[in-house]
Amino acid sequence: MTQLRFAAFAALALFASLPASAAPVEARASYILTLGGINIASMDVDLRDDDTSYSLDLSANVAGMGAIVASGTAKASASGVSRGGKLAARAFSLQTRARGDSFDVAVTFAGGDVGTFKVEPPIIDNYDRVPLERSHLSGVSDFLSAFVFKGGTFDASLCARKVGIFTGVERFNLAMAFAGTDEATSPRTGYQGPVVLCSLDYIPVSGHFTTSEITNYLADSDRIIIWYAPLGPTGYFIPYRVLLGTNMGDLSMVLTGMRF
Repeated sequence: MTQLRFAAFAALALFASLPASAAPVEARASYILTLGGINIASMDVDLRDDDTSYSLDLSANVAGMGAIVASGTAKASASGVSRGGKLAARAFSLQTRARGDSFDVAVTFAGGDVGTFKVEPPIIDNYDRVPLERSHLSGVSDFLSAFVFKGGTFDASLCARKVGIFTGVERFNLAMAFAGTDEATSPRTGYQGPVVLCSLDYIPVSGHFTTSEITNYLADSDRIIIWYAPLGPTGYFIPYRVLLGTNMGDLSMVLTGMRF
């Protein structure tokens, strides 16, 4: 997986979280992604939910950082059924463009299972890639919707979540746990007020390469934290900040603005 693809997937994982109320919701959250204190990407996530169906649309401009992260663009979208306090994914897509290279993913879901998926260019099954099995395509959601928190209460219960994710390339599980509460005070960010901290464990299942430094690092990391904030009065909770410690410095995503 290229550095841009990693940045795109990391970006998705870092900020894809937008929940809903019974009233129609149209909202946007904007973020800046930094690595070691250096800005490498800016992102917007648009949410629409009429309590029958929902859509999430992400666009990112990656400034790049030398040989570590390539400059380019990334777009992702997810859609599905929205009823009460639950979302059920039906479609997910991802497109990245960098240095003349392109990468495209399209996945459909039905009843929590993968229906179809297509990746261009195809991933080569080298000896060190863990095979995807049919059983791994059940009980999953897409990369965006899995992080969307619709309804619930703004307390420790917000973090009591386990989810299986299929990206079109890999199946992995995420386990969240309550890590504390705090107060966001910086006037340079898009929100000031109480936040709930959730720790995140990444558990690879299949589709990944056993020799992948990124996969192994994420699996071994005990320092992946998401700060959640309410999206105004909408009943949604979105990431205020995401932090992942790396050997190149902290990979951080911070909310710079929100509209609802």
